[in-house]
Amino acid sequence: MSLPDPVPLHGPAYKRDPYPLYARMREAGPVHRVLFPSGVTAWLVTGHAAAQRTLADPRLGKNHALGNDRWRARASIMPEPQHSRLQAHLLHQDAPKHTAMRRMVTDAFAPRRVEELRPRFQELADALVDALPADGEPVDLVGRFAARFPFQVLAEVIGLPPHLAARFRREWGKVVAPVGPEDPGRPAYEALLRGLEEYIAEVVADRRGAGDGLLARLVAAHDAGELTPEELSSMIFQLLVAGQEPVTNQITTALVALFRHPEALARLRDEPGLMPSAVEELLRYDSAFELTTWRFLAEDAELHGTRVPAGDSVIVSLCAANRDPERFPDPDALDLDRAQGSHLAFGHGVHYCPGAALARAELQVALGTLLARLPGLRPAGPDGELRWIPAVLGRGTSALPVRFDGCPYARGEGR
Repeated sequence: MSLPDPVPLHGPAYKRDPYPLYARMREAGPVHRVLFPSGVTAWLVTGHAAAQRTLADPRLGKNHALGNDRWRARASIMPEPQHSRLQAHLLHQDAPKHTAMRRMVTDAFAPRRVEELRPRFQELADALVDALPADGEPVDLVGRFAARFPFQVLAEVIGLPPHLAARFRREWGKVVAPVGPEDPGRPAYEALLRGLEEYIAEVVADRRGAGDGLLARLVAAHDAGELTPEELSSMIFQLLVAGQEPVTNQITTALVALFRHPEALARLRDEPGLMPSAVEELLRYDSAFELTTWRFLAEDAELHGTRVPAGDSVIVSLCAANRDPERFPDPDALDLDRAQGSHLAFGHGVHYCPGAALARAELQVALGTLLARLPGLRPAGPDGELRWIPAVLGRGTSALPVRFDGCPYARGEGR
């Protein structure tokens, strides 16, 4: 069956399981024109080798100013003035600005610092499990754990004090989802944006002169003239939203994968030493970062044999790359013994996720704690009833009802 042009990337069936479509696209070629729900069209790169080369291609820039009028007419979903004030973060910068801004955050997410904080992450995970009801009724692991744990960890890492962390509203994360100008939900969307901007302003005022911590250092960099007000607000926006929601989604996609492969779940529970390599395979198998954000060519050019106009958006499918049989034998199998290769769940090149070490630690602690402390952990409903979030770039479920037997084990008891 031939592929449509453009290929639509939306709908419940696609969000539930995009991999059959990605397989067809890979077989047909590395680059395809695709259509998103907002009406935005883009060029999607699918295979692993092509994805890796694209992510490191110096011709492709991330700054939105490179987008052409056709792209801007539909893709600038976030209205002014918020677009200008919240979209000047790392994901939308090129060197040398990107290099300077990235240097400001890397120390906070350095692997050695993450390992020093791991005992604290474990305390946070255990406290959330301790608070789970033990009456045998279904528990939503998104609402009770997966949506809370990453934010609590993030607050520790970036220096967000408890009185501000308690006021953060998870729904602010929805501002990254496209809501077009004609959408009936537009007023609510704009209200979320205004509320988030007010919160960021409070964070800036609170952290000014506060001493150590990433947020305090970013405010100090702004006050020293190293960041514009827009860049400061955008970097805080990116930390608060992109710094935690993908981990929430990755916890859920990993658990869904394990529930669908009960033999792997049982083995991982019995052999906790497998957790680091298992997390890498779970990241490859179903990544929460399904697609990258926009890239643009400054001039018309060939991209893997396809002519792409200047200013059209180019996006890489990380999920399609991670299921490429030319890179990963039997890619649709969840194999905890797979020889670890170069999965692209955290991207590649200069925009490789600076928080990758933190995300890995969070996933290891989260999954290890849930499997060790919740006896008989299993889904509470049919797989087909899971509600996959309608996000354009990400994968995850809005809820994950589970059951477990009796009370959570005391820490260490389940093993």
